Amino acid sequence: MAAALIGGMLREGVSASSLRVVDVSETARTRFAQQGVTASAQWDPGTGETRSDADVVVFAVKPQQMRQAVSSVKSKCAGALVVSIAAGIRCGDIARWLGGHDRIVRVMPNTPALIGEGVAGIFATPGTGPEDRRAAQTIVAAAGKSVWLDEEVQLDAVTAVSGSGPGYVFYFIEALEEAARSLGLDAEAARMLAIETFRGAAQLAATSADSPAELRAKVTSAGGTTHSAITSMEKADVGAQIVQAVQKAAARAREMGDEFGNE
Repeated sequence: MAAALIGGMLREGVSASSLRVVDVSETARTRFAQQGVTASAQWDPGTGETRSDADVVVFAVKPQQMRQAVSSVKSKCAGALVVSIAAGIRCGDIARWLGGHDRIVRVMPNTPALIGEGVAGIFATPGTGPEDRRAAQTIVAAAGKSVWLDEEVQLDAVTAVSGSGPGYVFYFIEALEEAARSLGLDAEAARMLAIETFRGAAQLAATSADSPAELRAKVTSAGGTTHSAITSMEKADVGAQIVQAVQKAAARAREMGDEFGNE
């Protein structure tokens, strides 16, 4: 996700020289260096950098790595806006690890950010000012669209819906591909039909004045093929199962906040 955000900022004209990456992966560091971005294995205090040399510090790490990552660069964050994209980790825990830091923004992006088509939820603590919010918005906008949230707890829902959502879409594409192959289509045709159907339908839903329910009704003629398929899904309670699955994802996001934030 860090690569997606940095790539987006570079495409938007942000200077590579204004960015610095700390990454334990040598492969990742090499990739960033090829883009002109300074990358190192640690934020070395021996380079002469001051406590305030970073305007924004973005933590793009796994939830279970967040506490260690924050603690390792605590002194560098004193004068900076802190942005976290770690699922579940709450602002209060980040603030505690930073010794009471109050300029924190949490972002929950998703993987389509890799191609500039992501969507993210954003929450800011009361200590963040208008400039902080604009800075966070600039970072996120480089990789797609976003929505600001009034309550931090809503990020658990965003995590479950859009953060994990690409996984659900890929799962359905897999199933649609399998169905196409079972009906005699070759693998190449099955994949193309499944992916382009999703792409086209999503674009139609995004640009149409009709709701998804209305669009579905328009292609579901009584007694027709779509009606037969939808009826089968409804009998299997597929819609309710999807809702339940997303609710479980949200519950897991809350659990991760408790598990990795309070350790």
